[in-house]
Amino acid sequence: MVAQLVRLRLTLLGNLLKRSAWQIVGFAFAALYGATVLLTLVAGLFALSIDDPTTAQTVVVAGGSVAVVGWWLLPLVTFGVDSTLDPRKLALLPISRRDLLLGLAAAGVVGVPGIVTLLASAGSLVVWRGSVAALLAAVLGVALAVATCVVGSRSLTSAVAPLRATRRFREVASTLLVVLVVLLVVFGGRLLGSVSRGSLDSVADVLAWTPVGAAWGVPYAIAGGQPLVAVARLVVALVTLAALVALWRWALDRTLTGGGTTTTTRRMSGLGLFGRFGWTPTGAVAARCLTYWRRDPRYIGSLVVLPLFPVFLGLGTTVADQTWWTLLLLGPLTAFSMGWAISADVSYDSTAFWLHVVTGVPGRADRLGRVVAVSVIAVPLMLVYLVGSVWYLDRWDTLPAAAGVTVGTYLTALGVSSVASARFVYPVPKHGESAFATPQGATTATLLVQTAGAAVLAALTLPHVGLGIASLVTGNVALGWATLVVGVALGTVLLVVGVRIGSRVYDARSTDLMEQVTALA
Repeated sequence: MVAQLVRLRLTLLGNLLKRSAWQIVGFAFAALYGATVLLTLVAGLFALSIDDPTTAQTVVVAGGSVAVVGWWLLPLVTFGVDSTLDPRKLALLPISRRDLLLGLAAAGVVGVPGIVTLLASAGSLVVWRGSVAALLAAVLGVALAVATCVVGSRSLTSAVAPLRATRRFREVASTLLVVLVVLLVVFGGRLLGSVSRGSLDSVADVLAWTPVGAAWGVPYAIAGGQPLVAVARLVVALVTLAALVALWRWALDRTLTGGGTTTTTRRMSGLGLFGRFGWTPTGAVAARCLTYWRRDPRYIGSLVVLPLFPVFLGLGTTVADQTWWTLLLLGPLTAFSMGWAISADVSYDSTAFWLHVVTGVPGRADRLGRVVAVSVIAVPLMLVYLVGSVWYLDRWDTLPAAAGVTVGTYLTALGVSSVASARFVYPVPKHGESAFATPQGATTATLLVQTAGAAVLAALTLPHVGLGIASLVTGNVALGWATLVVGVALGTVLLVVGVRIGSRVYDARSTDLMEQVTALA
């Protein structure tokens, strides 16, 4: 039965290639790319094993562990697994669970990623050729590692299949993937350049005891003359594989019996956020807007850049560097980004804004509700970046100034945004679209509003920002405390004024706003 499923997989793959010439071209490019990667890896390991066998063994453990992690995680956040042999289509056939699992696992190797992984793993055996015992252990380790890759990929993907069907999971996964790629691009070269022989050995020793590296660590221990350690790592590898098989079996049973695959049962506890914010117009607006911040990809997309601020501002610098002060901008930049984020709230509401109009939500409640919603997310972020940057630099004397600039900027940005979102509406990505999409006709209007808003915000924050810069340049702690007082006081006044003006503009233009967002929908 296992052979039948593998032949079926090959037949389906051949039929797929016959559908279009472009399918053949794409497969050829994928195969060529895989062959190039394979030859590069094997040739590199062979050359390294001749020059420095111990380092080559360490690289196999570290690189193999990364490959296992890639097999496990990438399908969750990108393309999923190959569904050519959909288990649901085989549910009515007289196939035992054991044969089905073995057949699907074997079929999972049939493909460019599986074949490249299998051949690359087999090619790593050249590293262990100096010891017969290590070579024999490596054969067993390679078999366990490849099985862990395939079974782990299938089991984890099948287990989270109901979540992957939800839009929120896809949004969060894509966001995390973007952040990970950026971090790898920024830090990857630096990390590789700073890796020493000792640190690589330490990493390999740790990975060899983990589920992702235990199989690779078996020959590593044998080559190092540690047979008992090799046995212990073999146990870890076997237990990992057994746990993944059990997880896959459970997920497969759920899929074949239809449990959790066709419908998603949602249980609501009370009214959720609407029950937590109180029975007031302001609370209702805050709950609705916070729901957007949690679920709408456009709002989530605006949070993507926040984890990257430390990277762009020079994480890794110390007070000995001339640019150490840039890390103190983490708090103020987060304050500006989050405070100004609600300037397009009405535009993002689109036609859903009619609910505010027909229910007669007062302008004050609308403005304050949006301020409260963004503050639930922004305040913890600003606190972490503010305290974290000062702690990292060990410059607690700059905390009052940094806090004054952060708080003042955030409160001022909220005040300006409260006016701007009630006065200006411009094209934004529609509901369900990517946060990074550019709607037709949005460039000019967005540029004008954003530029004007930034100019007004810069002018209003000049007093406390100027004091903060003076405190930082002179090292005067008294100026830092003055920055904190001025920032809090001035920011509070500007927030109150902004909410009041925005409320009046909102009350006077609510129907006009509705017409504008409808025209842009």
